[in-house]
Amino acid sequence: MDTRLFDHTILKADATKEAVQKICNEAKEYGFMSVCVNGYYTAYVAEQLKETDVKVCTVVGFPLGQMSTGAKAAETAIAVEDGAEEIDMVINVGALKDRLYDVVLADIKEVKKACGNALLKVIIETCLLTDEEKIKACELAKEAGADYVKTSTGFSTAGAKAEDVALMRKTVGADMGVKASGGIRDKETAKAMIDAGASRLGTSATVTICG
Repeated sequence: MDTRLFDHTILKADATKEAVQKICNEAKEYGFMSVCVNGYYTAYVAEQLKETDVKVCTVVGFPLGQMSTGAKAAETAIAVEDGAEEIDMVINVGALKDRLYDVVLADIKEVKKACGNALLKVIIETCLLTDEEKIKACELAKEAGADYVKTSTGFSTAGAKAEDVALMRKTVGADMGVKASGGIRDKETAKAMIDAGASRLGTSATVTICG
């Protein structure tokens, strides 16, 4: 399996510097696409990964997505300044469900603006959405200029499902990325996500899957 499809992820609240260091070492050894961390560790990971091909990925508005747009944009700007090359942001799910599409669109646009040259992935939290809402969230992310849509934070009621990945891929088309994350712990599940249309996978079980 192509290791460049994977974002090697450590997002738990009790993640220590030693644990993050281990993730960085594994990412370099296996050649994963990125190491995905909370903002606190962005600068540290950037230092560990300098002069490698492994990208620094930071989550924003994580995991609930219901902080202010200004807070998300500021968090993004700090992450980019600290060395983030990719940003995974969480949409305001409540606003989407209230059909406040202008709010959701503006939220993504402001984070995209704060990204500068950094790649933006938009987490829509599929387990909380109807199919109609999943489609709308993908359309808004695409309209806002995001680079990817992403299934899940991994911290809600469920993670990625192949049928959701397929729906997202159908909605955004071939030119936008789709990232599956949450509950991907073995090769069979990873392959199912790729077959459904995922172009990136986020998981903490990356070494197990690719080993």
